[in-house]
Amino acid sequence: MGTRVSLVAMDLVGGTEIAQMLGVSRQRALQLAGRDDFPRPVATLSVGRIWRRQDVTRWALANGRLTDATPGP
Repeated sequence: MGTRVSLVAMDLVGGTEIAQMLGVSRQRALQLAGRDDFPRPVATLSVGRIWRRQDVTRWALANGRLTDATPGP
């Protein structure tokens, strides 16, 4: 049997995790992800698009959506 690897352990996030990071609904997070300046996903799986947490964090800091003091998961 193959080994299951957690996306969190790989530092990857989907729409739900982005919503949690930004303190918004999943629907709003996915709207933000549709912006031209949002990082490109690293993969699209059957569950949806997947991003690197560091790319999303960098974008959020640059766009005033997070501060250095904002707690994250």
